Amino acid sequence: MRAVIQRVSKSSVRVGQQVVGTIDSGMTILLGVDQDDDYSDAEWLIKKLCALRIFADKNGQMNKSIIDINGAFLVISQFTLHASYKKGNRPSFLRAAKPEKAKDLYERFCQDLRKTSTLKVETGIFGADMAVNITNDGPVTIIMDSKNKE
Repeated sequence: MRAVIQRVSKSSVRVGQQVVGTIDSGMTILLGVDQDDDYSDAEWLIKKLCALRIFADKNGQMNKSIIDINGAFLVISQFTLHASYKKGNRPSFLRAAKPEKAKDLYERFCQDLRKTSTLKVETGIFGADMAVNITNDGPVTIIMDSKNKE
């Protein structure tokens, strides 16, 4: 799984004219599922996200996790995170999981993120054309890949 994590002061997602997810302070996660991903990738990512210390303490240092600040998550599926641009100018998405598998892992990821963190978890709508509004705080943006655990 690949995730682009943004520390946000506010974030929302719309489908058409309807807002389907909105959060204040927390993380917006753009989540891409690879064809080789399984639930162990989701478990690893959930554990990292809940413990990731990217929120400021009283001294302005990034020492607090999302759990410490009682933040929220907005999780949006994004297969384009698995784009290959090696050949030509049109990206290939062959590494992205097929929609059935990706939807299953995405939904399970969101369910277990709720259980593990006990925080508010909002989502987009899998497969929909979405408009995402992100107020990146910092800005702080981190990329994680469960196949490349740096």
